[in-house]
Amino acid sequence: MSTTAVEPLADSQRAIASPGHKGVLLLKPRGFCAGVVRAIDIVKIALDTFGAPIYVRREIVHNRYVVSELAEKGAIFVHEIEEVPEGQRVIYSAHGVSPAVREMSKARRLKVIDATCPLVTKVHIEAMKFAKEGYSLVLIGHRDHDEIEGTLGEAPDATQVVSNVAEVEALEVPDPNRVAYLTQTTLSLDEARDIIHALKMRFPNIVGPHSQDICYATENRQVAVRNVAHKADLVLVVGSTNSSNSNRLVEVSRNLGTMGYLIDNSRAIAPSWLEGVQNVAVTAGASAPEVLVEDVVNYLRQNGFANVEEVEVMPENVRFGLPPEIVQAIGSASGAQSVQVR
Repeated sequence: MSTTAVEPLADSQRAIASPGHKGVLLLKPRGFCAGVVRAIDIVKIALDTFGAPIYVRREIVHNRYVVSELAEKGAIFVHEIEEVPEGQRVIYSAHGVSPAVREMSKARRLKVIDATCPLVTKVHIEAMKFAKEGYSLVLIGHRDHDEIEGTLGEAPDATQVVSNVAEVEALEVPDPNRVAYLTQTTLSLDEARDIIHALKMRFPNIVGPHSQDICYATENRQVAVRNVAHKADLVLVVGSTNSSNSNRLVEVSRNLGTMGYLIDNSRAIAPSWLEGVQNVAVTAGASAPEVLVEDVVNYLRQNGFANVEEVEVMPENVRFGLPPEIVQAIGSASGAQSVQVR
């Protein structure tokens, strides 16, 4: 990720804190997860290999800064496949797509590069498996999220979406003994636990995935907030408003009694938030780049929070490989260059 300059701080945001031993607790892990790194790399490699324009269905990841930066490099973001000219190259976002989108891509003869996060693909495979085995499927998540839209498309006739415990009571299924559940990968651990408990009370024979669907990065960032929130007077989460996992981090902090806010960058910080605050914990959602975190930390330093301590709650070293379309393209490009050199 490049470090494109962030706009300078407004005068009204400077020097709002009085001198003192105020500090920043910089949480780790934070920011980009392996799926986001992979998705962004896919767009950049595609642009370098094939040249602009490269079309991307929906935001490649849910972060305005990232999307704007890639758009400047030649990526064209569209909402639906129908907006991509026939025969052009298109990248599916990290959140995945439904089979209907894949069929439309074929009909339009598009050259597809799939940047779906492997952990989202896992949920799609589970949905297909349960539907094939005759289960009624309950998908736990937020209806308007791109990931839920894609997963729901795998078995729309067999799947119902629930977003809270109250909705569990309204579920109707053909056979209460043949029910399965899956979850969106970016949910709050507490939220998912409560809904799953309600499902088990309603359907005692319900089955779920072999391993939890909430991804490692979502869990790790929530655990980090949970471990540090009690030491802070305020938690700032760097991330865009449409980022599900970023919103969940704010909820975790607030549920623990520490005020939290979701911010795109330092310009979103209200001076009043810092009044009477001694320690600020800073983290970032899985789609937020480190350059924005640095922007926030620098802003806090300029406003009296001089002591910055990085608090590593757990190590995180996950990496995902690139999709075959990109690997083959890199190989072909390298081969062509070798021939030219000879």
